[in-house]
Amino acid sequence: MPSALTYPGVYVEEVPSGVRTITGVATSITAFIGRSSRGPVNRAVRVQSFTEYARIFGGLWRDSTMSYAVNHFFQHGGADALIVRVFNGNIATNTATITLPAGAGSLVLEAASPGLWGQALRARVDHLTRNPADTLLFNLTVEELDRVGGSQVVAAESFRNVSVSPLSPRFVNTVLNEQSALVRVRASAPQNASPNDPANPALPNVVAAGAANADGAAITDAQLVPTNATAIANREGMYALEAADLFNLLCLPPLTHEADVATATWALAATYCQDRRAMLIIDAPAAWTANAATAISTAQTGVSGLRTTVGNDDARNAAVYFPRLRMADPLSENRLAEFAPGGAVAGIIARTDVQRGIWKAPAGLDASFSGVQGFSYTMTDGQNGLLNPLGLNCLRSFPVTGNLVWGARTLAGADQLASEWKYLPVRRFALFLEESLYRGSQWVVFEPNDEPLWAQIRLNVGAFMQNLFRQGAFQGRSPREAYFVKCDRETTTQNDINLGIVNILVGFAPLKPAEFVVLKIQQMAGQVEV
Repeated sequence: MPSALTYPGVYVEEVPSGVRTITGVATSITAFIGRSSRGPVNRAVRVQSFTEYARIFGGLWRDSTMSYAVNHFFQHGGADALIVRVFNGNIATNTATITLPAGAGSLVLEAASPGLWGQALRARVDHLTRNPADTLLFNLTVEELDRVGGSQVVAAESFRNVSVSPLSPRFVNTVLNEQSALVRVRASAPQNASPNDPANPALPNVVAAGAANADGAAITDAQLVPTNATAIANREGMYALEAADLFNLLCLPPLTHEADVATATWALAATYCQDRRAMLIIDAPAAWTANAATAISTAQTGVSGLRTTVGNDDARNAAVYFPRLRMADPLSENRLAEFAPGGAVAGIIARTDVQRGIWKAPAGLDASFSGVQGFSYTMTDGQNGLLNPLGLNCLRSFPVTGNLVWGARTLAGADQLASEWKYLPVRRFALFLEESLYRGSQWVVFEPNDEPLWAQIRLNVGAFMQNLFRQGAFQGRSPREAYFVKCDRETTTQNDINLGIVNILVGFAPLKPAEFVVLKIQQMAGQVEV
């Protein structure tokens, strides 16, 4: 109503339409957890290109399987990734330091993250721009060299008129923590003297020092997916994703080029993905193809054992891909090497979502690999037929069409399980609907729980589903055949109202991939005239 009806005349009132648009969430934000040469530890960082990854986490590195996986992801069409770096070692002792003398003490800088890269830093101090009366101010320049002991500067940062006084708005600790990508302050200088003797024009370049094996040891499952309660509470490893608003796919690259992720770790990751409405992409272990003569039987046993460990409930949020990719390794003079397929498959899934929609299976002729020369094992149609019914997605090579993803099942997609979540696109589309409706219905909380609210819910959810129907996301020739939205006195009883509950029932007819195409050919007899 208008605020007050006081004078004779016309009053204008704006009436809300009741339409609250529901927007579909992102479908292919991919989280990677693993080792890198630099970058923040146990913190989810969003990157949208491999160039951005290289700037923050150091690019391709022989000891980092994650760096290869992320590179493959962007090569195959991925556009949005969350990176969690894990580190096996003492972070403090493996972080390079730079000590700048300052009166009776010193200003100690440390690299922004642990790793050998920090030992390629150097710093210098001058007082060229400060007020001579203020002995606490100084200029700080930090440079990163091309390598440890090198001379070519690849990155530089300059901070003018910073102070050793905590009362200064240019306090060096605050400035470096907020503005520097290279260093932080480990120990502040005495408040009565800035680095360097003011009588001297500048402090020469001081090179960082650090431990010999500053990159830490090879990571283990304990860093990737911690089971320690303290590590979980501190959001280490996979649990750093708790700070991320949304991710849709999770990739755990192999621990090293020689060591795979343990089955128990996959089980924990699958449980976490179910909690976060995400899909886990599992790389089949390299051991499955170690002996070509027994590769298929080993894969059959392996995928069944993996499903048993993961559990049928969590298996619907996981998909396994077999075998490994054979690609050129840029760090080994482009010689062929075997790589886990997870990163490339995630990129193909992201590409398919953009080109065809999340309801399209990320497999078939559209799901081709780029730069893949082959696979660690080449299988026949008959061998593929032994693995597909077990819910194992095979990677195949075909004449002309090349190397393709040739399976679109979840780990719960074994024929014997008869799961409604057998197919990957069906499960991913359901997760997309759940997350979109969950986020798009937050406005309902605390609204009066009666027919006007229910009508608004039906209107908004129905509009969202109708838009998907027009895009071809459902089976059926009409909206009535494709989906329904129910929110009324039947779904929400008076007892529900008394308990503060409103129930919304949404059903949909998913598109399922044409996995088996059957051609029936009949010979026609010539017509006989009498």
